[in-house]
Amino acid sequence: MQVMILGLVLWTVAHLFKRVAPGLRARLGVLPGKMLVTVLSIAALALMVIGYRRAGVDPVYTPWPGIGHLNNLLMLIAVFLIGVPHSKGIVKTKLRHPMLLSVALWAVAHLLVNGDMASVVLFGWLGLWALVSMALISSQEPWTPPATGKLRSDLIGAAITLVVYALIAGAHYWLGYSPFLGTYG
Repeated sequence: MQVMILGLVLWTVAHLFKRVAPGLRARLGVLPGKMLVTVLSIAALALMVIGYRRAGVDPVYTPWPGIGHLNNLLMLIAVFLIGVPHSKGIVKTKLRHPMLLSVALWAVAHLLVNGDMASVVLFGWLGLWALVSMALISSQEPWTPPATGKLRSDLIGAAITLVVYALIAGAHYWLGYSPFLGTYG
């Protein structure tokens, strides 16, 4: 669990660095600052995965029967939202933080179906990080919504979402978890 927590701390420091220490980040320069965040993020992800896989299963709560269906719906929305900033669709003009909202939904979806301590720490922490990041960005930078987008871009994004979602489901099957049971535990 300590390895996973170290990864979570590293992730948080890397991603909040610009918000909590803007002067220091500016002195590093754009490219070196981005490189530092990238290297720390990769290391953080590796530590989180290793730590989560090593963590024992210490039950905290039992997920509700059938809650996996809500998990799947939230995950479908989260996968769509992660790509919104790269589109020219209508949704992009309505949401200020679609990627961070995606992480928050992903975290909630996984908390619905995973009641062990490692999951509560991992998904709870990352969900809280996403919410704190949204609040910090919103308090520090004004937002001007982009020009009105096109429905066609959102439809293309939805099609891509289905393909990516299928790949994610396949990865879960490969890891030994069926994401379509509806009930877990």
